[in-house]
Amino acid sequence: MNARQLTRLLAAAMAATSAALLSASTLIAPASAAPCPDVEVTFARGTEEAPGVGGVGQAFIDALRSQVGGRSVGVYASNYPAGDDFAPSSSAGAVDAHAHVRSMVANCPNTKLVLGGYSQGAMVIDLTTIAQAPIAGLIPDILTADEAAHVAALATFGNPSDRYLGAPISVVSPWYGAKAIDLCAPGDPVCTPGGTWALPTHDELFSPVHLSYLESGMPSQAATFVVSHL
Repeated sequence: MNARQLTRLLAAAMAATSAALLSASTLIAPASAAPCPDVEVTFARGTEEAPGVGGVGQAFIDALRSQVGGRSVGVYASNYPAGDDFAPSSSAGAVDAHAHVRSMVANCPNTKLVLGGYSQGAMVIDLTTIAQAPIAGLIPDILTADEAAHVAALATFGNPSDRYLGAPISVVSPWYGAKAIDLCAPGDPVCTPGGTWALPTHDELFSPVHLSYLESGMPSQAATFVVSHL
C-alpha cells in the first residue's frame, strides 16, 4: 500500500467515525434541570438538631406528602447553625430562608411555597415573615410583598414569637395570618404567651413539653391545614 492509498483509507475511517459519533449524539437527550415541584416546603429545624429538616419537620413533610394527592412536593432544609447562640443563629437562618424563597420566586414562580419551622426554626420563619425590627439581637430579613404572595401557607411549632408578641402569627400578621398555623403544646415555656421577653433558655428549649411535638400529632394537624391552602 502506497502513501496515497493509506491517506485515503485513514480519511475514510475518520469520516465514518465522525458520522457514527454525530448519529449517537442525536440519540442522547440533552441534560435538563429538574422540573419545579408543585409544592415546596422550606423548613428550619430546632436547636441542636442535625442538618436537615429535623424530626418535627420530617414528620410534617411526610404527613403533607400523604395528603396532597398526586402533586409533587420539594423540600429545602434551611441552612443555618441551629446552635445555642440563639439570636445570631436564627438571624442567619432568616437570611438563608429569604434567599431561597427569592430564588424560588424567580425560577419557579408557579410553585406553591410552604414555610415551616420548629423551636428556633420557628423563629427563623418569624424573622423571614413577621418581624418588623431587631429585638433582643434578632435581626429580621423579611420577604417583600411580592415574595409573600407566593407563600401558600406557614406552619410553626413551639414558636418563641408568642412570648414577644403575645399572639401567634395567625393573629398578628395581615400578610400571613389567614394562611398560618402556629402550634404550641400546652405548658410549653418557649411559646406560651405572656412569658418573659428574654430569649429561650437551654432548659426551656430542652424541656420535655417542648420536645413533645414529634409524637403529639401536631405535624399531621399542621399538614391538614396547609393542604387546605394549596
